[in-house]
Amino acid sequence: QVQLVESGGGLVQAGGSLRLSCAASGRTVSNSHMHWFRQAPGKEREFVAGISRSGGSTNYASSLKGRFSISRDNTKNTVNLQMNTLKPEDTAIYYCAASTQLYLPPSPRASDMNYWGEGTLVTVSS
Repeated sequence: QVQLVESGGGLVQAGGSLRLSCAASGRTVSNSHMHWFRQAPGKEREFVAGISRSGGSTNYASSLKGRFSISRDNTKNTVNLQMNTLKPEDTAIYYCAASTQLYLPPSPRASDMNYWGEGTLVTVSS
């Protein structure tokens, strides 16, 4: 089992930055790839970014690459998402997720995830 708790969401003006954090616990954390997804009102949950077990590989949604950056600290069991140059269309609930596939999936679906956090709301005002 893996327990995930997100933090760092809030209200920010367009062009600003936020850093989301995910605290992970459980015996399989070190064996899990970690991901961020987001879900805007009325839309499906979509992949944002992923990072491999070691932190050596990362994947991003093509539309977000360059503005968002994912990282992890395995000594602290945390995963971070640095979001820069935020836009109103980035407004969503952001979810931390863990998966246990053999390889880091390049563009995973929500159904590929094994564990989820409760989410943290990010609101970007224009």
